[in-house]
Amino acid sequence: MRGITALTRGLLGLLGPDVAGARQSLLALLLNTSTSLLAGAFLGSVTGTLAEYPGLLLLVPAAIGLRGNVFGALGNRLSTSLHAGTFRFSTSRDSLLGQNVLAAMILTLGVSLALAVIAEVLAVAFGIQDRIGLLDMGTISIVGGLLGSVVVLAAAVGLAAGAVRYAWDLDSVTAPLVSTLGDVLTLPALVLATALVGWGVVSAGLGVVLLAVAAAVLVIGWRTASEPLRTIVHESLPVLIVAGAISSGAGVALEGRLDSFLRYPALLVLVPAFLSSAGALGGILAGRLSTKLLLGTVEATATPDREARRDIRGVYLLAVPVFLADGVGAHYMARLLGQASPGLSDMAVVALGAGLVAMAFVVVLAYATTVLAVRTGLDPDTYGIPVVSSSLDFVGAVVLIVAISALGLV
Repeated sequence: MRGITALTRGLLGLLGPDVAGARQSLLALLLNTSTSLLAGAFLGSVTGTLAEYPGLLLLVPAAIGLRGNVFGALGNRLSTSLHAGTFRFSTSRDSLLGQNVLAAMILTLGVSLALAVIAEVLAVAFGIQDRIGLLDMGTISIVGGLLGSVVVLAAAVGLAAGAVRYAWDLDSVTAPLVSTLGDVLTLPALVLATALVGWGVVSAGLGVVLLAVAAAVLVIGWRTASEPLRTIVHESLPVLIVAGAISSGAGVALEGRLDSFLRYPALLVLVPAFLSSAGALGGILAGRLSTKLLLGTVEATATPDREARRDIRGVYLLAVPVFLADGVGAHYMARLLGQASPGLSDMAVVALGAGLVAMAFVVVLAYATTVLAVRTGLDPDTYGIPVVSSSLDFVGAVVLIVAISALGLV
């Protein structure tokens, strides 16, 4: 225990002068790992549901990512406002917080509809047999999205209140904690939503109503007279849809290797924790760079300056204990559930090796996305997290599968 404590202190010392922010990030990331492993255990326990509703797995990574993309970006916008000294905690509809909350719920409905369409198109394209139809996919996506978003929204607002009162660094805690809740809540919410399908005409009618309402709300948000709300919706919707399509690619990769994962269910337990950790680390980096670019403490240059390199180094160092915790935790979670694991050392090597490879992609993408957004006059808080986390869903899934295959585990 003393050795672990000394290692942790040494790690925090390497992260630079902002030890408090590093400690907040590390604690949030480890909490994210713990709860994501619960999501992984849940994923392993609902293989029957995935088999009953072919094509549903295509929706899972995108639906999980949507929570982090929408509410992580919300947290980043509020964080930038806090650092700039312009944020006031008010739930009024016309306040900054009120406009962001409205935008988050509009985007949740609209993008959930888009994700259902994307999942259905992919299911057709990849020839998934006996797939569920668009109306049922839409019902599951929209209802599951709303159920999963209510608690995440409350947490995001609570974090904003805590940041005002206790001087928390939202850039350090929002991405991992929102990812945590998104992981834990989305899968159960989607499974609960499946109870609404399979009722013939009743389910079809419900699907038509839900799809129509989601489309109508999105149109209203797109055309609203409120400029801040309209700007958030206009800037967020395209990137969220593209992000959802990329995340659905992770679902395709997992669906294609599902039988292999079932040989060692511990690997399936690892998937949500691994993808969530990669996305959360990317979110932290994107959030920090976004705030510093907007405040002028980081220059929007082709290569990172000294301050940006310090943030990159810090996030890379945070990745080491986090990915190790993912692998070790997945092994013991599987053992606790009586499920097969390839072994503790193999799980640790897979998680850490794949994680460090994925982090190289995180660094390049997070920096390039935030700098490009600033140079083109777009809001990096709106674009950073969705682009990074969704890309990490797909790249992370592929890298993880490659690492597992390289060790001969599938």
